[in-house]
Amino acid sequence: MKKRMLTCLLLITVTAIPLFAQTHHKETYTMKSETPQQRDARMAWWRQARFGMFVHWGLYSGLAGTWKGKTVGTRGGMEWIQQYVGADTWDYAHEATPKFQPSPNFASEWAKLARQAGCKYVVFTTKHHDGFGLYESANSTYNAKDLTGRDLCKEIVEAIRAEGLKVGFYHSVIDWHHPQYDYKAAGQLPYPTKGKPFPNGPRNHAIYVDYLHRQVKELMTHYGPVDIIWWDYSKKGAEGPFWRADDLMAMVHTLQPQIISNNRLYHIPNIEKHDSVGRLKNWKPEQGDFTTPEQTIPSTGIEGVDWEVCMTLNTTWGYSDHDHAWKSDETLIRNLIDIVSKGGNYLLNIGPKGDGSIPAESIKSMQAIGDWMQTNGEAIYETTASPFKAPKWGRYTQKPGILYAHVFDWPADGKLTVPLTSAKVKTARLLADRSQTALKIESTAAGSVINLPKEAPDPIASIIAIETE
Repeated sequence: MKKRMLTCLLLITVTAIPLFAQTHHKETYTMKSETPQQRDARMAWWRQARFGMFVHWGLYSGLAGTWKGKTVGTRGGMEWIQQYVGADTWDYAHEATPKFQPSPNFASEWAKLARQAGCKYVVFTTKHHDGFGLYESANSTYNAKDLTGRDLCKEIVEAIRAEGLKVGFYHSVIDWHHPQYDYKAAGQLPYPTKGKPFPNGPRNHAIYVDYLHRQVKELMTHYGPVDIIWWDYSKKGAEGPFWRADDLMAMVHTLQPQIISNNRLYHIPNIEKHDSVGRLKNWKPEQGDFTTPEQTIPSTGIEGVDWEVCMTLNTTWGYSDHDHAWKSDETLIRNLIDIVSKGGNYLLNIGPKGDGSIPAESIKSMQAIGDWMQTNGEAIYETTASPFKAPKWGRYTQKPGILYAHVFDWPADGKLTVPLTSAKVKTARLLADRSQTALKIESTAAGSVINLPKEAPDPIASIIAIETE
Protein backbone atom coordinates (compact mmCIF):
# COMPACT_ATOMS: atom_id res chain seq x y z
CA MET A 1 0.00 0.00 0.00
CA LYS A 2 2.82 2.40 0.90
CA LYS A 3 4.54 1.63 -2.39
CA ARG A 4 1.32 2.39 -4.32
CA MET A 5 0.85 5.69 -2.51
CA LEU A 6 4.45 6.73 -3.19
CA THR A 7 4.02 5.85 -6.87
CA CYS A 8 0.85 7.95 -7.06
CA LEU A 9 2.60 10.82 -5.29
CA LEU A 10 5.51 10.78 -7.72
CA LEU A 11 3.08 10.65 -10.64
CA ILE A 12 1.24 13.64 -9.29
CA THR A 13 4.26 15.84 -8.69
CA VAL A 14 6.60 14.81 -11.51
CA THR A 15 4.23 14.59 -14.47
CA ALA A 16 2.06 17.56 -13.56
CA ILE A 17 4.29 20.28 -14.98
CA PRO A 18 4.45 18.99 -18.59
CA LEU A 19 0.66 18.70 -18.59
CA PHE A 20 0.30 22.19 -17.16
CA ALA A 21 2.51 23.63 -19.86
CA GLN A 22 0.41 22.32 -22.73
CA THR A 23 -1.02 24.91 -25.11
CA HIS A 24 -4.50 24.54 -26.53
CA HIS A 25 -6.57 26.26 -29.15
CA LYS A 26 -8.73 28.84 -27.39
CA GLU A 27 -12.41 28.55 -28.20
CA THR A 28 -14.54 31.66 -28.28
CA TYR A 29 -17.87 31.82 -26.46
CA THR A 30 -20.44 34.60 -26.34
CA MET A 31 -22.73 35.27 -23.40
CA LYS A 32 -26.32 35.22 -24.64
CA SER A 33 -28.73 37.89 -23.46
CA GLU A 34 -31.64 36.92 -21.27
CA THR A 35 -34.98 38.56 -20.56
CA PRO A 36 -36.13 39.08 -16.95
CA GLN A 37 -38.77 36.41 -17.53
CA GLN A 38 -36.18 33.92 -18.76
CA ARG A 39 -33.99 34.62 -15.75
CA ASP A 40 -36.91 34.16 -13.37
CA ALA A 41 -37.69 30.81 -14.99
CA ARG A 42 -34.06 29.71 -14.66
CA MET A 43 -33.89 30.83 -11.01
CA ALA A 44 -37.30 29.44 -10.01
CA TRP A 45 -36.24 26.10 -8.50
CA TRP A 46 -33.38 27.71 -6.55
CA ARG A 47 -35.65 30.36 -5.07
CA GLN A 48 -38.13 27.69 -4.04
CA ALA A 49 -35.55 25.28 -2.59
CA ARG A 50 -34.40 27.51 0.29
CA PHE A 51 -32.13 24.86 1.86
CA GLY A 52 -29.01 23.16 0.52
CA MET A 53 -26.06 21.15 1.82
CA PHE A 54 -22.48 22.31 1.31
CA VAL A 55 -19.63 19.76 1.36
CA HIS A 56 -15.95 20.61 1.81
CA TRP A 57 -13.85 17.52 1.14
CA GLY A 58 -10.37 17.00 -0.24
CA LEU A 59 -6.80 16.10 0.71
CA TYR A 60 -7.05 18.37 3.77
CA SER A 61 -9.85 16.20 5.18
CA GLY A 62 -7.51 13.32 6.03
CA LEU A 63 -5.11 15.66 7.82
CA ALA A 64 -8.04 16.54 10.11
CA GLY A 65 -6.45 19.68 11.53
CA THR A 66 -3.17 17.96 12.44
CA TRP A 67 0.19 18.59 10.78
CA LYS A 68 3.06 16.19 11.43
CA GLY A 69 1.61 15.16 14.76
CA LYS A 70 0.75 18.65 16.01
CA THR A 71 -2.69 20.28 16.30
CA VAL A 72 -2.87 23.28 13.97
CA GLY A 73 -5.87 24.85 15.67
CA THR A 74 -9.15 24.14 17.42
CA ARG A 75 -11.20 26.69 15.48
CA GLY A 76 -11.30 27.96 11.91
CA GLY A 77 -11.18 26.42 8.46
CA MET A 78 -8.87 23.41 8.31
CA GLU A 79 -9.33 23.23 4.54
CA TRP A 80 -6.68 26.00 4.69
CA ILE A 81 -4.19 23.84 6.59
CA GLN A 82 -1.57 24.05 3.83
CA GLN A 83 -1.69 27.84 4.13
CA TYR A 84 -1.61 27.78 7.93
CA VAL A 85 1.54 25.66 8.10
CA GLY A 86 3.22 27.27 5.08
CA ALA A 87 3.78 23.95 3.31
CA ASP A 88 4.92 23.77 -0.30
CA THR A 89 3.14 21.48 -2.76
CA TRP A 90 5.50 18.54 -2.32
CA ASP A 91 5.42 18.54 1.49
CA TYR A 92 1.65 18.99 1.58
CA ALA A 93 0.97 16.19 -0.91
CA HIS A 94 3.46 13.91 0.86
CA GLU A 95 1.61 14.33 4.16
CA ALA A 96 -1.96 14.42 2.85
CA THR A 97 -2.27 11.81 0.09
CA PRO A 98 -1.78 8.72 2.31
CA LYS A 99 -4.61 9.93 4.55
CA PHE A 100 -7.12 10.44 1.73
CA GLN A 101 -8.73 7.01 1.24
CA PRO A 102 -12.40 7.27 0.15
CA SER A 103 -14.66 4.41 1.24
CA PRO A 104 -16.78 2.63 -1.40
CA ASN A 105 -20.19 4.16 -0.56
CA PHE A 106 -19.36 7.56 0.88
CA ALA A 107 -21.24 9.49 -1.83
CA SER A 108 -24.56 7.74 -1.29
CA GLU A 109 -24.27 8.43 2.46
CA TRP A 110 -23.84 12.15 1.76
CA ALA A 111 -26.78 12.30 -0.62
CA LYS A 112 -29.10 10.34 1.68
CA LEU A 113 -28.25 12.63 4.59
CA ALA A 114 -28.97 15.70 2.46
CA ARG A 115 -32.38 14.34 1.49
CA GLN A 116 -33.19 13.32 5.07
CA ALA A 117 -32.27 16.83 6.26
CA GLY A 118 -34.73 18.34 3.80
CA CYS A 119 -32.10 19.84 1.49
CA LYS A 120 -33.05 20.37 -2.14
CA TYR A 121 -29.52 20.71 -3.53
CA VAL A 122 -25.93 19.77 -2.72
CA VAL A 123 -22.85 21.87 -3.56
CA PHE A 124 -19.50 20.08 -3.15
CA THR A 125 -15.86 21.03 -3.68
CA THR A 126 -14.61 19.84 -7.06
CA LYS A 127 -11.32 21.67 -6.32
CA HIS A 128 -10.29 23.77 -3.33
CA HIS A 129 -7.39 26.21 -3.04
CA ASP A 130 -4.82 23.40 -2.72
CA GLY A 131 -5.46 22.55 -6.39
CA PHE A 132 -6.41 18.88 -5.89
CA GLY A 133 -9.41 17.92 -8.05
CA LEU A 134 -12.01 15.29 -7.21
CA TYR A 135 -12.61 14.70 -10.92
CA GLU A 136 -10.80 12.99 -13.76
CA SER A 137 -8.78 15.47 -15.81
CA ALA A 138 -6.77 15.33 -19.00
CA ASN A 139 -5.00 18.52 -17.95
CA SER A 140 -3.42 17.47 -14.66
CA THR A 141 -2.51 14.37 -12.68
CA TYR A 142 -3.17 16.12 -9.37
CA ASN A 143 -6.64 14.63 -9.05
CA ALA A 144 -8.59 11.80 -7.48
CA LYS A 145 -8.64 9.62 -10.59
CA ASP A 146 -4.85 9.49 -10.76
CA LEU A 147 -4.49 9.05 -7.00
CA THR A 148 -7.31 6.58 -6.25
CA GLY A 149 -8.31 5.22 -9.65
CA ARG A 150 -11.82 6.64 -9.10
CA ASP A 151 -13.60 9.67 -10.53
CA LEU A 152 -15.02 10.83 -7.21
CA CYS A 153 -16.87 13.72 -8.80
CA LYS A 154 -18.83 11.26 -10.94
CA GLU A 155 -19.68 9.13 -7.91
CA ILE A 156 -20.92 12.15 -5.98
CA VAL A 157 -22.99 13.53 -8.88
CA GLU A 158 -24.66 10.18 -9.49
CA ALA A 159 -25.47 9.75 -5.80
CA ILE A 160 -26.98 13.24 -5.52
CA ARG A 161 -29.14 12.72 -8.59
CA ALA A 162 -30.28 9.32 -7.30
CA GLU A 163 -31.83 11.11 -4.30
CA GLY A 164 -33.65 13.57 -6.57
CA LEU A 165 -31.50 16.56 -5.59
CA LYS A 166 -29.90 19.31 -7.64
CA VAL A 167 -26.11 19.28 -8.21
CA GLY A 168 -23.71 22.14 -7.51
CA PHE A 169 -19.96 22.40 -8.14
CA TYR A 170 -17.81 24.54 -5.85
CA HIS A 171 -14.66 25.45 -7.76
CA SER A 172 -11.75 27.53 -6.51
CA VAL A 173 -10.08 29.85 -8.99
CA ILE A 174 -7.05 29.89 -6.68
CA ASP A 175 -4.59 27.04 -7.18
CA TRP A 176 -1.63 26.62 -4.82
CA HIS A 177 -0.38 23.57 -6.76
CA HIS A 178 -0.14 24.92 -10.29
CA PRO A 179 3.45 25.95 -11.18
CA GLN A 180 2.28 28.97 -13.24
CA TYR A 181 -0.22 30.40 -10.74
CA ASP A 182 1.30 33.84 -10.17
CA TYR A 183 0.80 34.43 -6.48
CA LYS A 184 2.77 37.69 -6.63
CA ALA A 185 0.45 39.15 -9.26
CA ALA A 186 -2.53 37.91 -7.22
CA GLY A 187 -1.62 40.47 -4.58
CA GLN A 188 -4.23 40.00 -1.85
CA LEU A 189 -4.90 36.32 -2.46
CA PRO A 190 -3.41 33.76 -0.06
CA TYR A 191 -0.52 31.45 -0.87
CA PRO A 192 1.26 29.06 1.52
CA THR A 193 4.80 30.23 0.65
CA LYS A 194 3.94 33.84 -0.18
CA GLY A 195 6.90 36.17 0.18
CA LYS A 196 9.36 33.55 -0.98
CA PRO A 197 10.87 33.43 -4.50
CA PHE A 198 9.11 31.34 -7.13
CA PRO A 199 10.59 27.81 -6.78
CA ASN A 200 10.40 27.22 -10.55
CA GLY A 201 11.49 30.59 -11.93
CA PRO A 202 9.28 33.41 -13.31
CA ARG A 203 5.62 32.49 -13.74
CA ASN A 204 3.23 33.06 -16.64
CA HIS A 205 -0.22 33.51 -15.14
CA ALA A 206 -1.87 33.29 -18.58
CA ILE A 207 -0.85 29.62 -18.72
CA TYR A 208 -2.63 28.99 -15.43
CA VAL A 209 -5.77 30.82 -16.57
CA ASP A 210 -5.86 28.68 -19.73
CA TYR A 211 -5.62 25.64 -17.47
CA LEU A 212 -8.41 26.92 -15.24
CA HIS A 213 -10.70 27.35 -18.26
CA ARG A 214 -9.88 23.88 -19.60
CA GLN A 215 -10.64 22.19 -16.30
CA VAL A 216 -13.92 24.08 -15.90
CA LYS A 217 -14.84 22.95 -19.40
CA GLU A 218 -14.22 19.34 -18.32
CA LEU A 219 -16.57 19.85 -15.38
CA MET A 220 -19.22 21.38 -17.60
CA THR A 221 -19.10 18.59 -20.20
CA HIS A 222 -18.35 15.31 -18.39
CA TYR A 223 -21.10 15.06 -15.75
CA GLY A 224 -24.42 15.87 -17.38
CA PRO A 225 -26.57 18.79 -16.23
CA VAL A 226 -24.90 20.97 -13.60
CA ASP A 227 -27.36 23.12 -11.68
CA ILE A 228 -25.01 25.47 -9.77
CA ILE A 229 -21.44 26.71 -10.20
CA TRP A 230 -20.18 28.12 -6.90
CA TRP A 231 -16.97 30.07 -7.55
CA ASP A 232 -14.42 30.90 -4.85
CA TYR A 233 -12.83 33.54 -4.85
CA SER A 234 -11.55 36.95 -5.95
CA LYS A 235 -10.04 39.91 -4.13
CA LYS A 236 -9.21 43.49 -5.07
CA GLY A 237 -6.53 43.41 -7.76
CA ALA A 238 -7.29 39.79 -8.64
CA GLU A 239 -10.89 40.03 -9.71
CA GLY A 240 -12.86 39.18 -12.86
CA PRO A 241 -10.33 40.16 -15.56
CA PHE A 242 -7.57 38.33 -13.67
CA TRP A 243 -9.38 35.04 -14.48
CA ARG A 244 -10.83 36.17 -17.86
CA ALA A 245 -14.15 35.91 -16.07
CA ASP A 246 -16.38 37.09 -18.90
CA ASP A 247 -15.01 34.39 -21.22
CA LEU A 248 -15.26 31.78 -18.47
CA MET A 249 -18.88 32.66 -17.68
CA ALA A 250 -19.79 32.68 -21.39
CA MET A 251 -18.34 29.19 -21.76
CA VAL A 252 -20.15 27.88 -18.69
CA HIS A 253 -23.51 29.28 -19.79
CA THR A 254 -23.02 28.00 -23.34
CA LEU A 255 -22.31 24.47 -22.14
CA GLN A 256 -24.85 24.59 -19.28
CA PRO A 257 -27.59 27.08 -20.31
CA GLN A 258 -29.68 26.56 -17.16
CA ILE A 259 -26.85 26.83 -14.65
CA ILE A 260 -27.01 29.26 -11.72
CA SER A 261 -23.81 30.94 -10.51
CA ASN A 262 -22.68 32.96 -7.53
CA ASN A 263 -20.70 36.18 -7.94
CA ARG A 264 -17.35 35.30 -6.35
CA LEU A 265 -15.62 34.93 -9.69
CA TYR A 266 -15.73 38.72 -9.95
CA HIS A 267 -15.53 40.04 -6.43
CA ILE A 268 -15.82 39.08 -2.80
CA PRO A 269 -15.70 41.75 -0.07
CA ASN A 270 -14.16 41.08 3.32
CA ILE A 271 -16.08 38.64 5.49
CA GLU A 272 -18.42 40.65 7.69
CA LYS A 273 -18.14 40.06 11.42
CA HIS A 274 -21.49 41.57 12.27
CA ASP A 275 -23.95 42.48 9.51
CA SER A 276 -23.45 41.00 6.05
CA VAL A 277 -26.12 43.10 4.36
CA GLY A 278 -23.30 44.87 2.53
CA ARG A 279 -22.91 41.82 0.30
CA LEU A 280 -26.50 42.26 -0.84
CA LYS A 281 -26.10 45.98 -1.47
CA ASN A 282 -22.97 45.44 -3.58
CA TRP A 283 -24.44 42.64 -5.71
CA LYS A 284 -24.38 43.18 -9.48
CA PRO A 285 -26.54 40.81 -11.57
CA GLU A 286 -24.07 40.77 -14.46
CA GLN A 287 -21.46 39.22 -12.13
CA GLY A 288 -23.52 36.27 -10.92
CA ASP A 289 -27.05 35.21 -10.13
CA PHE A 290 -26.70 35.40 -6.34
CA THR A 291 -24.39 36.69 -3.64
CA THR A 292 -23.05 34.80 -0.65
CA PRO A 293 -22.96 36.17 2.91
CA GLU A 294 -20.60 33.89 4.84
CA GLN A 295 -21.05 32.75 8.45
CA THR A 296 -23.36 35.71 9.18
CA ILE A 297 -27.00 36.45 8.45
CA PRO A 298 -27.89 39.87 6.97
CA SER A 299 -30.03 42.07 9.18
CA THR A 300 -32.45 42.36 6.29
CA GLY A 301 -33.03 41.15 2.78
CA ILE A 302 -33.17 43.48 -0.22
CA GLU A 303 -35.97 43.18 -2.73
CA GLY A 304 -34.76 41.92 -6.09
CA VAL A 305 -31.47 40.52 -4.73
CA ASP A 306 -30.95 36.74 -4.63
CA TRP A 307 -28.65 35.61 -1.82
CA GLU A 308 -27.53 32.56 0.08
CA VAL A 309 -25.90 32.32 3.50
CA CYS A 310 -23.17 29.68 3.65
CA MET A 311 -22.40 28.50 7.16
CA THR A 312 -20.61 25.74 9.05
CA LEU A 313 -21.97 23.34 11.65
CA ASN A 314 -19.00 24.09 13.91
CA THR A 315 -16.30 26.64 12.92
CA THR A 316 -14.44 24.76 10.16
CA TRP A 317 -15.41 23.95 6.58
CA GLY A 318 -12.95 21.07 6.18
CA TYR A 319 -12.93 18.29 8.76
CA SER A 320 -10.96 18.71 11.98
CA ASP A 321 -10.53 16.32 14.91
CA HIS A 322 -10.12 19.31 17.20
CA ASP A 323 -13.13 21.57 16.52
CA HIS A 324 -15.98 20.73 18.89
CA ALA A 325 -17.85 24.05 18.74
CA TRP A 326 -20.99 22.49 17.29
CA LYS A 327 -24.04 24.69 16.84
CA SER A 328 -27.17 23.57 18.68
CA ASP A 329 -30.24 22.24 16.87
CA GLU A 330 -32.08 25.35 18.02
CA THR A 331 -29.49 27.64 16.46
CA LEU A 332 -29.46 25.76 13.16
CA ILE A 333 -33.23 25.58 12.75
CA ARG A 334 -33.80 29.19 13.80
CA ASN A 335 -31.01 30.29 11.45
CA LEU A 336 -32.84 28.57 8.60
CA ILE A 337 -36.09 30.31 9.51
CA ASP A 338 -34.43 33.70 9.95
CA ILE A 339 -32.69 33.48 6.56
CA VAL A 340 -35.80 32.36 4.68
CA SER A 341 -37.92 35.04 6.42
CA LYS A 342 -35.61 37.61 4.80
CA GLY A 343 -35.78 36.03 1.35
CA GLY A 344 -32.51 34.07 1.37
CA ASN A 345 -31.30 30.48 1.03
CA TYR A 346 -29.32 28.52 3.64
CA LEU A 347 -26.31 26.47 2.49
CA LEU A 348 -25.18 24.44 5.50
CA ASN A 349 -21.79 22.74 5.39
CA ILE A 350 -20.63 19.29 6.41
CA GLY A 351 -16.93 18.37 6.42
CA PRO A 352 -16.46 14.62 5.89
CA LYS A 353 -13.33 12.80 7.09
CA GLY A 354 -10.57 11.57 4.80
CA ASP A 355 -12.48 8.36 4.05
CA GLY A 356 -15.61 10.33 3.19
CA SER A 357 -17.49 9.36 6.35
CA ILE A 358 -19.56 12.07 8.02
CA PRO A 359 -18.86 12.97 11.67
CA ALA A 360 -21.55 11.73 14.04
CA GLU A 361 -22.21 15.27 15.26
CA SER A 362 -22.93 16.43 11.71
CA ILE A 363 -25.30 13.53 11.12
CA LYS A 364 -27.17 14.32 14.33
CA SER A 365 -27.53 18.00 13.44
CA MET A 366 -28.72 17.39 9.87
CA GLN A 367 -31.20 14.75 11.00
CA ALA A 368 -32.61 17.12 13.63
CA ILE A 369 -33.27 19.69 10.92
CA GLY A 370 -34.84 16.98 8.78
CA ASP A 371 -37.17 15.91 11.58
CA TRP A 372 -38.33 19.50 12.00
CA MET A 373 -38.72 19.94 8.23
CA GLN A 374 -40.93 16.87 7.92
CA THR A 375 -43.56 18.70 9.96
CA ASN A 376 -42.84 22.28 9.03
CA GLY A 377 -41.24 22.26 5.58
CA GLU A 378 -44.38 23.78 4.10
CA ALA A 379 -43.41 27.04 5.82
CA ILE A 380 -39.91 27.00 4.26
CA TYR A 381 -40.12 25.65 0.72
CA GLU A 382 -41.49 27.96 -1.98
CA THR A 383 -41.97 30.80 0.50
CA THR A 384 -40.89 34.41 0.15
CA ALA A 385 -39.68 37.08 2.55
CA SER A 386 -41.89 38.29 5.36
CA PRO A 387 -44.14 41.24 4.55
CA PHE A 388 -43.77 42.42 8.16
CA LYS A 389 -40.99 43.42 10.51
CA ALA A 390 -39.76 40.46 12.56
CA PRO A 391 -41.84 40.11 15.74
CA LYS A 392 -40.11 39.65 19.09
CA TRP A 393 -41.52 36.13 19.41
CA GLY A 394 -40.23 34.76 16.08
CA ARG A 395 -40.42 35.26 12.32
CA TYR A 396 -42.83 35.22 9.36
CA THR A 397 -42.64 33.63 5.93
CA GLN A 398 -45.34 33.67 3.28
CA LYS A 399 -46.65 32.23 0.06
CA PRO A 400 -49.76 33.26 -1.89
CA GLY A 401 -52.76 33.08 0.43
CA ILE A 402 -50.83 31.92 3.52
CA LEU A 403 -48.81 33.72 6.18
CA TYR A 404 -46.67 31.45 8.35
CA ALA A 405 -45.92 32.51 11.91
CA HIS A 406 -42.76 30.82 13.20
CA VAL A 407 -43.08 31.04 16.97
CA PHE A 408 -39.82 30.78 18.91
CA ASP A 409 -41.18 32.08 22.22
CA TRP A 410 -44.60 30.57 22.97
CA PRO A 411 -46.92 33.16 24.56
CA ALA A 412 -47.57 32.40 28.21
CA ASP A 413 -51.21 33.54 27.91
CA GLY A 414 -51.79 31.44 24.78
CA LYS A 415 -52.58 34.47 22.64
CA LEU A 416 -50.59 35.41 19.53
CA THR A 417 -51.25 38.74 17.84
CA VAL A 418 -50.53 39.08 14.12
CA PRO A 419 -50.80 42.35 12.13
CA LEU A 420 -53.76 41.26 10.01
CA THR A 421 -57.31 42.49 10.33
CA SER A 422 -60.01 39.89 10.93
CA ALA A 423 -61.41 40.64 7.48
CA LYS A 424 -58.19 39.31 5.95
CA VAL A 425 -57.89 36.16 8.06
CA LYS A 426 -59.84 33.08 6.99
CA THR A 427 -58.46 30.33 9.22
CA ALA A 428 -55.40 29.48 11.29
CA ARG A 429 -53.95 26.04 12.06
CA LEU A 430 -50.89 24.51 13.64
CA LEU A 431 -48.74 22.57 11.17
CA ALA A 432 -47.91 20.11 13.96
CA ASP A 433 -51.61 19.35 14.51
CA ARG A 434 -52.36 16.32 12.35
CA SER A 435 -56.10 16.88 12.71
CA GLN A 436 -55.63 20.43 11.38
CA THR A 437 -58.14 21.81 13.83
CA ALA A 438 -58.94 25.47 13.20
CA LEU A 439 -57.69 27.80 15.91
CA LYS A 440 -59.99 30.41 17.41
CA ILE A 441 -59.33 33.95 16.12
CA GLU A 442 -60.35 37.21 17.78
CA SER A 443 -60.30 40.70 16.30
CA THR A 444 -58.62 43.55 18.18
CA ALA A 445 -57.34 47.03 17.40
CA ALA A 446 -53.80 45.62 17.25
CA GLY A 447 -54.76 42.94 14.72
CA SER A 448 -55.98 39.36 14.86
CA VAL A 449 -55.37 37.37 18.03
CA ILE A 450 -54.91 33.62 17.55
CA ASN A 451 -55.73 31.46 20.56
CA LEU A 452 -53.11 28.76 20.96
CA PRO A 453 -52.82 25.56 23.00
CA LYS A 454 -51.13 25.86 26.38
CA GLU A 455 -47.99 24.01 25.29
CA ALA A 456 -45.84 24.66 22.23
CA PRO A 457 -45.78 21.68 19.83
CA ASP A 458 -42.06 22.25 19.25
CA PRO A 459 -39.69 23.91 21.75
CA ILE A 460 -37.50 25.31 18.93
CA ALA A 461 -40.09 26.69 16.52
CA SER A 462 -43.82 25.99 16.16
CA ILE A 463 -45.59 27.08 12.99
CA ILE A 464 -49.06 28.53 12.58
CA ALA A 465 -50.36 28.65 9.03
CA ILE A 466 -52.72 31.61 8.62
CA GLU A 467 -54.87 31.48 5.51
CA THR A 468 -55.67 34.95 4.22
CA GLU A 469 -57.96 36.54 1.69
